[in-house]
Amino acid sequence: MKAATMPNELFLDIREHARMRVPVPFSCALAEKARPRWFAKKRAGLGVVYDVSLKGARVTSEAPMNPGDQVTVLLRLPKQVAPLAVERATVRWAKDQTFGLEFMHLTSTAATRLKRFLSLQDHPAV
Repeated sequence: MKAATMPNELFLDIREHARMRVPVPFSCALAEKARPRWFAKKRAGLGVVYDVSLKGARVTSEAPMNPGDQVTVLLRLPKQVAPLAVERATVRWAKDQTFGLEFMHLTSTAATRLKRFLSLQDHPAV
């Protein structure tokens, strides 16, 4: 853990895996994980990924997301034909149209693809 400062704030960075700032933001598709809720607002749409790690991502989207929401995510990693599926992710924080996702379930194939993608990146997020 390391302490980091932002204007008027002090917080601890407790991430197990460092986020990598991607050189070129890439798109993703989001859909709310099926939960029976009467009259619930559908949470789905497209987003742009700016930072990614083995355990999560920072995404901007017009889809309304709130902390605690469960979603499935299709990441369109650059230079890859098929999207990478994150079967379940949890929204951990949200501010305006940006939110942080924690990947809760990746298949071993998806995890391997994401590790390979991250190994080719060398831009840690600040």
